[in-house]
Amino acid sequence: MIAPAPTSTKPIAAIAQVIAGLVLALAAWMLPANLKSVSPALLRAAGADTPSLGAFGRDLVDLEKTGPAALVLAAAQATDDPRAPALASALGTLSSRQPALVAWGGWDPFLDPLFNLRTDTGRRASTPVLTFFIPEAARDKLRAYLGNTGSLGVQSLLLTRDVTTTGGFVRAARAGGQPLDALILLTGLLYQGERLSPPLQRELRALAEAAVTKKQLGELEPLFMDLLSLGRRLDWTQLCELLRRAESTKTVSEFAHLARVAPDQLPLIYSAALFSDSADRVASYLILFGKHGLADLRLALGQGQGAVRLLTSRQVPVNRASGLALDAVSSFALLHPQLTLFIKYLGYALGAWLALRGLDRCLDSPRDFRLPALARPRMRSGLLAVLFAALLIVATEPFLVKAAPPSEFQLRLNLPVLIATPEISSFPNAQPTASMSISTLLSIGFFAALQVAMYFVCLVKIREIARQPLPPLVKLRLMENEENLFDVGLYIGIGGTATALVLQVLRVIEPDLLAAYASNLFGITCVALVKIRHVRPYKRELIIESQAEGKLSS
Repeated sequence: MIAPAPTSTKPIAAIAQVIAGLVLALAAWMLPANLKSVSPALLRAAGADTPSLGAFGRDLVDLEKTGPAALVLAAAQATDDPRAPALASALGTLSSRQPALVAWGGWDPFLDPLFNLRTDTGRRASTPVLTFFIPEAARDKLRAYLGNTGSLGVQSLLLTRDVTTTGGFVRAARAGGQPLDALILLTGLLYQGERLSPPLQRELRALAEAAVTKKQLGELEPLFMDLLSLGRRLDWTQLCELLRRAESTKTVSEFAHLARVAPDQLPLIYSAALFSDSADRVASYLILFGKHGLADLRLALGQGQGAVRLLTSRQVPVNRASGLALDAVSSFALLHPQLTLFIKYLGYALGAWLALRGLDRCLDSPRDFRLPALARPRMRSGLLAVLFAALLIVATEPFLVKAAPPSEFQLRLNLPVLIATPEISSFPNAQPTASMSISTLLSIGFFAALQVAMYFVCLVKIREIARQPLPPLVKLRLMENEENLFDVGLYIGIGGTATALVLQVLRVIEPDLLAAYASNLFGITCVALVKIRHVRPYKRELIIESQAEGKLSS
């Protein structure tokens, strides 16, 4: 009696291998590491155990800086900071105890001898600093005070009142020159009181000396324009705190521009500059990414000081389509970003290889289907694994193949006007969108799935021919008869490209050439793999076998 053959465990092992590959690829996707973006999980890890906006604002209240604290409070309320009510209570208590100082944004012993800050002016809210500097009596007092300075930089600034050539400003010494005169005195007072960052102070002195030498404001005039914009929106303490964190006149210009184009978002922008201790990086980030960058910055502000510093230091958008991640993994990615990115991409490749290797084992070749060593299933799986890993990288890196949307905050040439003009209407809170649309991702996935299916159809057909008990020459003729089938992947790719272009013209899907040409690329890749790695080696084997049979028969 013949014993029954043992049940083969090969299909079970192959399925387990496929599942293991998919799990590995999924685990790699969950790693919070991206090439040209940052994940929300990484922001949470960076912001953990760092001060929130509410805590930072409370520190400002303790320093009696009501002006900056008021803007931080507005930002904390906009980001739903749980410590915002406590900050509001502390700020209200301080303002009630020193009501006269609220207009100036806080106590300043340097400014008090000039304006007697504790004198009640009837103002109970933060007041733009130029409101106090425009009156003639205030300008005369400031001019007399700064006239006794020993600072060469302040002396050069005061001499700019006598320049003969200006652009948008009326000369300070003539009628109508009050704005320019007030700005010169404001700048001189900031310089005298060391309220500017050292790099900005050095640059300002060089510009003032050049203006005096050439008898024209030149490059100093744009800075006065920017200070005019900021001085009409910020009180004294708010302006000082901002300029301490601005490293150049370029940063001042960018902040003035942001204040003009997004006045309702000024608390968020200003708080981010103080929170990150770098107005330069915040301004550069918003100028680069616009409204979407502002939404990303709002997200980082809600996570804590570390998150804002991470986002502005890397200068990349937030990838909101990234996977979930454990806190321990996020902490590791924060400490070793490049190593985590390498592990992620390696996980994609290994996961795809395991899954495809398992599929190859499920469709293992019969004994009479002998492929050359270079064309065995392991090599085929390796080639496809590289292709699928590349597709996974493109799909999970939305800013890799397509740039971020154009910034709405880009600097543009504006003619300077000193009359009151209505502000640009505020924009609604921008909802961030992925750089690569969902329709594009679905189109790419659909085209890739078609080509993978076509690839396995061709393999099945080759193996079907190999199993038949026919002479090698007959099998060779059958392989030649299936040439059109082996080219179907190319036809599908061309048809997919044409279909995608038509759908884009009809506005069925969003215009994106990547979705259209991806189909053609997948088709070329599929046909190349089938013909070069499978059809050609098998035909070579059949030719050799037929020649060997001919010699034996002769």
